[in-house]
Amino acid sequence: MSKMTFYKYQGTGNDFIILDNRNWSYTALTTERVKSLCDRRTGIGADGLMLMNTKAGYDFEMKYYNADGRESSMCGNGGRCMVKFAYDLGMHKNSYHFLAIDGPHEAEIDDNGIVNLKMKDVQHIRDYHGDSILDTGSPHYVKIIGEVMDYDVYRKGMEIRYSPEFAKEGINVNFVEQRKPDEITVRTYERGVEDETLSCGTGVTASALVCYHNECGYNDVTVVTRGGKLTVKFDRSSDESYHNIWLCGPAVKVFEGTIDA
Repeated sequence: MSKMTFYKYQGTGNDFIILDNRNWSYTALTTERVKSLCDRRTGIGADGLMLMNTKAGYDFEMKYYNADGRESSMCGNGGRCMVKFAYDLGMHKNSYHFLAIDGPHEAEIDDNGIVNLKMKDVQHIRDYHGDSILDTGSPHYVKIIGEVMDYDVYRKGMEIRYSPEFAKEGINVNFVEQRKPDEITVRTYERGVEDETLSCGTGVTASALVCYHNECGYNDVTVVTRGGKLTVKFDRSSDESYHNIWLCGPAVKVFEGTIDA
């Protein structure tokens, strides 16, 4: 039986299986196979699986699957881990340019090993019964609460995610506590994982945009998650659009190995 070489990476506790697919070795991956690899009891265990593909005009293409085995929308922490994976493969660059499902992305790795990923612009935040809905590469629901670390994120997140309006397409649900004008704590229930994750990059980004502290111009928000700290930097325009959005934080290789293909 042939063997599959895999790499395990994590960004603030959000963990991923990465496969180097630049020679197109893994074109026959099924939904069930991805799901089994991500299973924490009978597989490798991860919040998602990513393929690094070749793509003309880019350093690589990122293809992302949720833990349920289905191809999904953009994953911010996954994107940062893919950039670190590229660096570890010997792709040392001042700036990375890759393609994901939501379009092109830029990224940089600073001298402290922090991976900075440029996210898509956000043109609108929709009010929904006092909460917020926006798309940062993936759809997000943001609810501001107090004492977020004592909150039943799994139950409350599932209720919103499977409510009639969101059940079909799914939505990621973020519960946010505003600690300071420029610091928030975020816990996220992720669709596709169908559980709380230790961190969610697109969710952290969405939450930071909702909790801007400067009405216009430059914002810099520290975001505390159960898996560690991230920073979201962005410009907010007078028309309430958001651009030059950067998600910044660590991305770490955990281990590599082989498993039956």
